[in-house]
Amino acid sequence: MELTGWVKNYEWGRRGINSAVAQLAMANDPDFRLNEEEPYAEMWMGTHVCGVSVVKETGETLDRVLKKDLSYLFKVLSINKALSIQVHPNKCEAERLHKERPEIYKDPNHKPELAIALTPFLALVGFLPASDIRDYIDEFQPLSKLIGAEAVDQLHESPDGQSVKLCYEKLMKTEESVIAKCINEIAKNYQKELKSNDLLEVFTKINQDFPGDVGVLSLFFLNLIRLKPGQAIYLGANEIHAYLDGDCIECMACSDNVIRAGLTPKYKDVDQLLNSVIFDSAENEHKTFIPYRIDEQVQVYIPPVSDFAVISVNIDHSLESYKLAIQAFGSILIVLKGSRTLKLKTQQGDKEIVLTRGSIVYIPVEAAPEIEFAQAEDCDEDFTGYIATSNYFRVP
Repeated sequence: MELTGWVKNYEWGRRGINSAVAQLAMANDPDFRLNEEEPYAEMWMGTHVCGVSVVKETGETLDRVLKKDLSYLFKVLSINKALSIQVHPNKCEAERLHKERPEIYKDPNHKPELAIALTPFLALVGFLPASDIRDYIDEFQPLSKLIGAEAVDQLHESPDGQSVKLCYEKLMKTEESVIAKCINEIAKNYQKELKSNDLLEVFTKINQDFPGDVGVLSLFFLNLIRLKPGQAIYLGANEIHAYLDGDCIECMACSDNVIRAGLTPKYKDVDQLLNSVIFDSAENEHKTFIPYRIDEQVQVYIPPVSDFAVISVNIDHSLESYKLAIQAFGSILIVLKGSRTLKLKTQQGDKEIVLTRGSIVYIPVEAAPEIEFAQAEDCDEDFTGYIATSNYFRVP
């Protein structure tokens, strides 16, 4: 089944044709009309109630055709302005939060997620080592003054997760006017220090987008990750993060639960974030998520959850045919580049679908044990696509 993705026009998205989401939506849907002034932030592919995909041939929603929800939600993101400082609750927390505040926490599911960069991609992921946070606080004296001697002294005496928590909690619960004053002092008097730590450009940009927001000071607590295309990050339950800039493929458990605490005009649930977040720290070189290579054409991003995995398919244009082994789980394919003829089994028999940039296809369970990517006519470009599926790669 060929699908139409559901486009989200969140304010942080890239505008007009500069958005990868808009580009793919134009290629995917002949009825899509581009507005150069509009932000195009996300394209959703799946069965989540807030953005369910539509079957092109019939106009039916995918969840109605399947008569069930998929275990994952597949997306393309195009980011011009930082997304909120956030964590996603674990399964037990999600169930409780949804029951207590369903207007904020939309469903009872957890939301582990994987982001694969399509362009150079910038994100904050997890807490820095406590010793690095201590050094930042010492170097940027307005921040040290804001946090206070008691918490800073404890960080010096015992640089660990507990002392980081004490400092970050003090930061997050400080009055907005005091936060804004601290940020302004750093912006005015600490340009040299920001530049020497390779933070000046990022600090300036997010302070322009969210002036005086406490999330700006999270730069001194969190790992700043710079991904190259194809590199990925995995975010488990309660790992603090914020996407700052770039385009990516994203896959997650089928949920939309977010606990926010900065860089957002939306509701900030600071107490819940502080109760949920993991304060353990690690060097940022350990934050990139390494895929498992199947062969020269295929690698798989295999997270430590059963909800989803992502298969990356890159087929040289000269290769006449490539057969991909799959198991009997419904999958969604999006094509980013090139053209191929997809050959697969369906309930109605064998089927062929011509794939081009922007094609989105639901691959049914009966397509197992393999699908074939055959050469299309007059295509001298390598083929690139991503497939979201249940994580059958994990050993039980």
